Amino acid sequence: MSGKNKITREEALNYHLEPIPGKYEITPTTPMTTQRDLSLAYSPGVAVPVEAIAENPETAYDYTVKGNMVAVISNGSAILGLGNLGALASKPVMEGKAVLFKKFADVNAVDIELDTMDADEIIKAVKLMEPTFGGINLEDIKAPECFIIEQALKEQMDIPVFHDDQHGTAVICAAGLLNALEISGKKIEDCKIVLNGAGAAGIACLELIKAMGARNENCIMCDTKGVIYQGRTEGMNQWKSAHAVETTARSLEDAMKGADVFLGVSAKGAVTQEMVKSMADNPVIFAMANPDPEITPEEAHEVREDAIVATGRSDYPNQVNNVLGFPYLFRGALDIHARAINDEMKIACAEALAKLAREDVPDEVAMAYGRKLSFGRDYIIPTPFDPRLIHVIPPAVAKAGMDTGVARRPIIDMDAYVHSLKARMDPTATILQSIHARARKAQARMIFAEGDDLRVLRAAVQYQRSGTGTSIVVGRENDVREKLESAGLGDAFRELTVVNAANTKHLETYRDFLYKRLQRKGVDREDAYKMAARDRHVFAALMLVHGHGDALVTGVTRKSAHVLERINKVVDATAESGAVGITAVLNKGKIVLLGDTLVHEWPDENDLADIATAGAEVARSLGLDPRVAFCSFSTFGYPVSERAQKMHVAPKVLDKRGVDFEYDGEMAVDVALNASVMKKYDFCRLSGPANILVMPARHSASISIKLLQEMGGATVIGPILTGVEHPIQVCSTTATVSDIVNMAALAACNAK
Repeated sequence: MSGKNKITREEALNYHLEPIPGKYEITPTTPMTTQRDLSLAYSPGVAVPVEAIAENPETAYDYTVKGNMVAVISNGSAILGLGNLGALASKPVMEGKAVLFKKFADVNAVDIELDTMDADEIIKAVKLMEPTFGGINLEDIKAPECFIIEQALKEQMDIPVFHDDQHGTAVICAAGLLNALEISGKKIEDCKIVLNGAGAAGIACLELIKAMGARNENCIMCDTKGVIYQGRTEGMNQWKSAHAVETTARSLEDAMKGADVFLGVSAKGAVTQEMVKSMADNPVIFAMANPDPEITPEEAHEVREDAIVATGRSDYPNQVNNVLGFPYLFRGALDIHARAINDEMKIACAEALAKLAREDVPDEVAMAYGRKLSFGRDYIIPTPFDPRLIHVIPPAVAKAGMDTGVARRPIIDMDAYVHSLKARMDPTATILQSIHARARKAQARMIFAEGDDLRVLRAAVQYQRSGTGTSIVVGRENDVREKLESAGLGDAFRELTVVNAANTKHLETYRDFLYKRLQRKGVDREDAYKMAARDRHVFAALMLVHGHGDALVTGVTRKSAHVLERINKVVDATAESGAVGITAVLNKGKIVLLGDTLVHEWPDENDLADIATAGAEVARSLGLDPRVAFCSFSTFGYPVSERAQKMHVAPKVLDKRGVDFEYDGEMAVDVALNASVMKKYDFCRLSGPANILVMPARHSASISIKLLQEMGGATVIGPILTGVEHPIQVCSTTATVSDIVNMAALAACNAK
């Protein structure tokens, strides 16, 4: 585990415990509010699709969720790198796999843990589930049982069966290898390839690479006992024997001499620098052991600058990450109602991934990773948060499935299919990833003003342990220590910097600054001293303006109006000074910014124009192309109302300013957000649904956000305070630990 991304036992347990146990829930997609709804959903209405499916089983894909439902199945016999801990212990991992399916490819997945080590029992149980699911994802089942189970189920079932530990790693490995060989100027059929680790993933990697053109005689497989050669009897089985070759090499060290490619799915430290030195020119090294690779990129590059290195870790370039494959493989397979996922579909997935990495990388992807990404030695595999994956990989997989005859229902209009996939795309993950990546790059010293609140302390610990920066907590040392100990985070106390008026040497400097700023506003030196010494919001803001921290997050324990009033004692954060509050609302894969949610009580048309401009700046900082709607109960002049007049005039203010973003109004919210409703107004200047809603007043903005949050389950980030000289963010009193961390990351992004 990277030292800059420390995850403690308490944090991991809290993540799975809150806000409710587990990682997902099931929600209905049809109305269930009236007696008629219930009659249609269950009895007697449900009898109609029952009869239709009985008459024609293929219609199950039309009338049920079968066509978008995958079972994630394990017996817990090979959980991550933890070994055989049993079916129940595997449930957190399988739940995680289920939510990855949903998050990345909008595939519904349910985890099923089977409490048996008997391969025949697993085969029978899974086979009996065939009517329920459109596909089966096997996970964390040890070898050799995983081979037996998968092969038997493939033969017996008429839906895709895919063991991701084998084929997921193989597909991503193959994609990266294609690009690495292109960079090194080599052809796969000419390469000497050495693989270390003869388990499920290793065997699948070698089989797929051979299917893509690697020659059997050029591929050497090794296990803990050395090279798998023809005639070897020790530690052999039928799957290893299939890859035995004629060779005089007996050890991994022997095999590595002159090798063009090393593929590792084995153990930390299995490869030495001497082995790397012995490889051919421009060696390709995929050290994919987790959590620590066979050899680190630093160690490999120390002896071979010409090496192209990939690992399984996110803190190094070229991560071989299964999430690049399985969601999109199943998405394509499900969409053609496939009977199987065959080699041709896996190869199509690998080739599409390889091709995508060679294309120009969108700015929002580079922003998410905090660095410029372009095809080369440090970028041979696309990143997991590339928004193009959802509409590039599934069509390639679907086409291969159609070409090889495993599609029950071929896709007729591929362009329309691509468009439908784009509609499934969830931009929120990229945006949050972008915020945190830029924050990590900034490495800001973050001031957490309310060290007496456990949520704030947990957020401060998370901010620091995630490698985002340094946490400075305003609070009393004993109080902070006791609260952390009560939460099982006692060891974190030593990692945090705790500051207050009693232990700072800067109090007189702070007092003098405050007195000079407020002396003509009824404040004398004694008042300034008391304010600096006793008010944590004022104290924290004084720390910030004097450079004793790089950014500030506060507001968890007091109402935002009070916090802003206190902060204004130190910095200008008023409507008159240009401050604006923009809140980001993330819900169902969409993001909308609302303003002003913090500063302007009743803005006029000029203030509204300022809010729109601030919103556009925030949108661009999040990788969005701004489209502003001035919202009202009226739409383009009807009904006429004095209250709506300023919303009608605000766009004209922007007309005079000549801004460089889309805007229009006034309009009702459904017109602003619903493309089909917007089409009724063909003169509307917005090219698509708005992503910035400028509200008539702070109360309407606040009501809208809280309604979305409470009724719609939206994730809220903000209010994002802009137009202030120093990076300060104000949380809400209902903020969760995650909310506070997100706000801290936002503040860090603007730290100088």
